Amino acid sequence: MSDEDLPQADQIDGAPHPRETTHLVGQQTAEEAFLDAFNTDRLHHGWLITGPKGVGKATLAWRIARFLLATPKDDGGMFAAPAPDTLDIPESHPVNPRIAALSEPALFLLRRSYDEKTKKLKSVIAVDEVRRLKSFFALSNPDGGRRVVIVDAADEMNVAAANALLKILEEPPADCTLLLVAHQPSRLLPTIRSRCRELRCAQLSPDDMARALEAAGASAADQSVALAELSGGSVGEALRLLNMDGLTLYRELFAVIETLPRLDRSAALKLAEKTAARGVEGRLDLMLRLFDVALSRLSRAGLGLVDTQATSGELLTLARLSPDDNAARAWATLAATSSARARHGQAVNLDPSSLILDMLFSMNDVAARTAA
Repeated sequence: MSDEDLPQADQIDGAPHPRETTHLVGQQTAEEAFLDAFNTDRLHHGWLITGPKGVGKATLAWRIARFLLATPKDDGGMFAAPAPDTLDIPESHPVNPRIAALSEPALFLLRRSYDEKTKKLKSVIAVDEVRRLKSFFALSNPDGGRRVVIVDAADEMNVAAANALLKILEEPPADCTLLLVAHQPSRLLPTIRSRCRELRCAQLSPDDMARALEAAGASAADQSVALAELSGGSVGEALRLLNMDGLTLYRELFAVIETLPRLDRSAALKLAEKTAARGVEGRLDLMLRLFDVALSRLSRAGLGLVDTQATSGELLTLARLSPDDNAARAWATLAATSSARARHGQAVNLDPSSLILDMLFSMNDVAARTAA
């Protein structure tokens, strides 16, 4: 298998790699915060780019990297260029093709590597990967300019790797910027977080979602509202839903939920058998994720926090099954317990159809109690 064919830990299946996406949708606030620091000579050496998975954090990191490597340092002369107001660089700039080919000598990408023995991506970023940065910093920059390190994702480092990166953040090389992408920043060492400035990426609105999906080559304008609701504003999750027909699966799940508290057992069994059918990789994972979404929406509906439906008739059913804060608490409790139970059952290879039926029966019990 050639390097081009190897799976990449920092790429979502069915989507372009973030370094190939030059336009970023919905994160103008984060971009402006970075540009403000750059233009006021307050460019921090470490940046922690946070937010839900799939909202564009990695794309922002690559945009910043291109911008820094293509923008010469200001020598303070009278002919200095005006302060930039965008991270965009000219399409003809030589940095673009070098970054696309991962051949830019002034950039280092730190991510989970491919294990030739197991033929799978490693589960963590190991300390040996971080130690390779020493060789990168030892090389002289060809043009004497900036250097950039992208860590994607920083919360995938093991303890030894995190401690090794911390040493670099404590004594950063000159003219080097480290961009740490983190889906769950709470998993990072507090000392790493304290040595970085945070750039927070927000969830995408339905309009931004439609534009982002179009930029990723997945036109779904007529489904953008449902995708934004079910994906939590994450383009990555929305692409997964599109690629695996997740919207149809959610409609089928909610059609069963609509029968609560008199569960249609025939429909429930049909849904469970479809989930357990062979030949569709990842369907059980997706269905469990959709259960999490449905339970979250039920708990939030009781608090008046859901005003947009992801499928026809959903708001009426949510209002019926979760009419008040007492019902909201009951659904939230079920969400916490059933998800953990289902994941455990999946880990020990329980029958997938039994997992789905167990969750539906549990939901029926809660619906009966809240109705009473």
